[in-house]
Amino acid sequence: MQVATIAPSRQLIDGDKRGFREQFNRTPFPVHHSLVGHPLFELPRLLEFAKKVAATSPQDIYYDSGDVGINQRWSETARGGLPVDEAIRRIQEEKAWIFFKWAEKDKDYGALLDECLSQIEELSGVDLQRVMKVREAIIFITSPNRVTTYHVDRECNFLLQVAGSKTINIFDREDREVLTEEELEHFWSVDNNFARYKEQYQERAAVFHLQPGDGVHIPVNAPHWLKNDNNISISLSVNFQYHDSSRGNLYRANYVLRKLGLRPKPPGHSAWRDSVKRSAVGGAIWAHKTLRSIRAGR
Repeated sequence: MQVATIAPSRQLIDGDKRGFREQFNRTPFPVHHSLVGHPLFELPRLLEFAKKVAATSPQDIYYDSGDVGINQRWSETARGGLPVDEAIRRIQEEKAWIFFKWAEKDKDYGALLDECLSQIEELSGVDLQRVMKVREAIIFITSPNRVTTYHVDRECNFLLQVAGSKTINIFDREDREVLTEEELEHFWSVDNNFARYKEQYQERAAVFHLQPGDGVHIPVNAPHWLKNDNNISISLSVNFQYHDSSRGNLYRANYVLRKLGLRPKPPGHSAWRDSVKRSAVGGAIWAHKTLRSIRAGR
């Protein structure tokens, strides 16, 4: 099925330009978008896409089902048992969370991602082509009342609500009672599902109720969890990872130091220490990749 390309002049993502520039990748803030009713997110197109991905790149599909708690780990959640296109047809009663990673591999979703990122670049004033390492579009399809567990991401994200409504709770990534240094060290080093929800701090969350046409910006490492309303939800994540891995490398260095019994200073306390840690971890990663290439005969 052919989908018409969106005219570049159409404003897909919009928001307060000053707010964009002041809050981008610092604090969450609302945005608006014009993807409601777009043919790429209608059920026949999504079913076609699901069949294609299942046949060619099944690793790009995540699908689980059942009742889920806010603090439940992904490894504790039952994977869905139906073919993904059938799960979408039964999404009303399936209690499912389905998402398609790397949707931009499809040329139509890829063109949409490019246009969204171009407009985000203009609004934020950030040269994304210079700073981003990986760009990605993720499509989420969620059953009524389904919870998405508490977690943090390494991506800088714009979550755009296309159909249905849901509530997202986003916490301050700099609040070390909500998100500890040890949790960040484990996240960047060994376990991206290590952060734990602390109910006593729920009132500190910024709460956004997303209706179709609404969106929200989620900074890198900002903890969040979601709950779908009593409806089927379709949303798009427009996100990217920064090419500069210094934040991650600092936490990886501190993870190693803490394992050695030391109490490392958090990032930002000493420019000199941070520089040494970044260099050490960056060099170790480079050496590991080089050795692996040599062993593989490349």
